Amino acid sequence: MTITVVPRGRMDYAAAFEEMRAYTATRTPESPDQIWLCEHPAVFTQGLAGKPEHVLHAGAIPVVQSNRGGQVTYHGPGQVVAYPLIDLQRAGYFVKELVFRIEEAVLRTLAGYGVTGHRVPGAPGIYVRLADPFDHSALTWPRPPEQEFDGLGKISALGIKVSRHCSYHGVALNVDMDLEPFHRINPCGYVGLQTVDLAFCGVHTSWEETASRLGGALAARLSP
Repeated sequence: MTITVVPRGRMDYAAAFEEMRAYTATRTPESPDQIWLCEHPAVFTQGLAGKPEHVLHAGAIPVVQSNRGGQVTYHGPGQVVAYPLIDLQRAGYFVKELVFRIEEAVLRTLAGYGVTGHRVPGAPGIYVRLADPFDHSALTWPRPPEQEFDGLGKISALGIKVSRHCSYHGVALNVDMDLEPFHRINPCGYVGLQTVDLAFCGVHTSWEETASRLGGALAARLSP
């Protein structure tokens, strides 16, 4: 069964959350897998294990509790949010493989713009070198914990929920956004972690173009 990419456009986060949850709760073995592509108004979202102290100063931006994994993150205009609604039992892989495949899709999307993304062991998401996002050399591991994110900025955050063997929530890729709200939180629970976007990397592209590329990359890599 093929995966359908569904452009949802600008969509309230809470509404998307409820629709994903409802779709997953009522799925049958014949229900199609989908990838929703969204852009949310400004919102902070907390994961199941989210600690309140990681929200430093929300101001007028709402904080919404969700049931995904991970800590607090920010969604806002200029960010592509992709929600893979995948029947993992039918696809034949487990959550760890799902996360790897999603990260691989982000890496391939960035590579299409010439940007080199990196994984950080134990810290889901994708990172780039702050000094030179186009540097293709590999990072060296292991690093001391206090130097784990030295010279790196997070360009993509990831949080998944699995219910009845089916996934929802997903991944955010920063395109061209106001990054100031990330300073109001400890992104994904990491104190002082810098967050960047494609514009910071010197890549100027549209939300629609990046959404199309990411959606295609996810559909290709999440297929059985």
